[in-house]
Amino acid sequence: MLRESADSQNLQIEESPCARRPLRVAVVTETFPPEVNGVAMTLSRLVGGMREAQHDVQLIRPRQTLDEEGRTEPRFHEVLMRGLPVPRYPDLRMGVPSKRALVRLWSMRRPDVVHIATEGPLGWSALQASRHLKLPVTSDFRTNFHAYSQHYGVGWLRKPIMGYLRKFHNATARTFVPTQALLDDLRTCGLRNLEVVGRGVDTLLFDPCRRDEALRRRWGAQPQDPVLLCVGRLAPEKNLDLLLQVFAAARASRPQTRLVLVGDGPLRAALHARCPDAVFAGQRSGVDLAAHYASADFFIFPSCTETFGNVVTEAMASALPVVAFRRAAAQELIRHGENGLLVDGSEPVQFIDVALQALRDREAATRMGQTARLTALGVSWESVVQRFENELRGVVARHVISSCVDLAKSGWPSPVR
Repeated sequence: MLRESADSQNLQIEESPCARRPLRVAVVTETFPPEVNGVAMTLSRLVGGMREAQHDVQLIRPRQTLDEEGRTEPRFHEVLMRGLPVPRYPDLRMGVPSKRALVRLWSMRRPDVVHIATEGPLGWSALQASRHLKLPVTSDFRTNFHAYSQHYGVGWLRKPIMGYLRKFHNATARTFVPTQALLDDLRTCGLRNLEVVGRGVDTLLFDPCRRDEALRRRWGAQPQDPVLLCVGRLAPEKNLDLLLQVFAAARASRPQTRLVLVGDGPLRAALHARCPDAVFAGQRSGVDLAAHYASADFFIFPSCTETFGNVVTEAMASALPVVAFRRAAAQELIRHGENGLLVDGSEPVQFIDVALQALRDREAATRMGQTARLTALGVSWESVVQRFENELRGVVARHVISSCVDLAKSGWPSPVR
């Protein structure tokens, strides 16, 4: 039996009754709600989806407050570890080296697979603990840390950072990325075992019917006044200087134009000083966030460093025409001129011209927004969770086969029949 191909053995394992049993999945992350960012939101959806599919999920993350206690619910157990504030982001936490604690934890209750969502100290510890216990490991590539370095004055760190990321992810059985374009880029950087697992959008929450004229009036916008919206962290890597340039150009032709920024971050004070006429709405969530999307008229997204950009799909679900560079989620989902507007390259002048084009033709913008909504309706979290589950099952099955082969080589009879 051991001489048969790995594919045939994999098929036998996956088709056996035990192959469809619930998985025990340990998810390791350094960010999770109520922290507000795309990684935390996506992980919350995946964890929730896996629980709904009757899998047992153990969530391991840094403690966000000193008095916080981990939750234990049916098919869910939260393990809180020691954490430290992230430099420049005091509202976020990062883990600390914890290999010994994780080895003890997983020795007492061994997971079928460990999924590492972030590459920080806690993620590295989880990778080392998994290798020590010979557990199968998967990972996510969710943040362009190597690209961010140039925005923080440490561009010289780009190569060392990529070297670390390559070493980290190549030590896992699978690295999940959100788009095919990112997969192709990472492959050229030497990363292996890559697989696309996209991201969904909650079209029940993000819906154009949540438009709120009272909210618009608080922004100082009349029904006919164009409102530009940008949602995300107010940080250097988001290219927000270009957003302010778009706003200035728009007001030169339409003085009633309003700009609303939803989010917070280290640049908030500086941006407010430069652009006091903009509305800084701070962090929003749930129905409140959805109302902010639906009450705007255009979504301006100048970032060039996203691995995906959940805000793009949220804006599309809210029937907003999106103006974005041809990258990440925008590249995957937007068809230029049909359901949004894409800008090639990274030239600010071209981006401003395309944004002004959208503002000049409100009827075309409305049609693009309506088509964007239809596109978003086809991007469900259910399908994303299903693909994630199938990939984890494949990794577990291949690990079983590899273990059987190793046992046979050591002289033990193989349990595979």
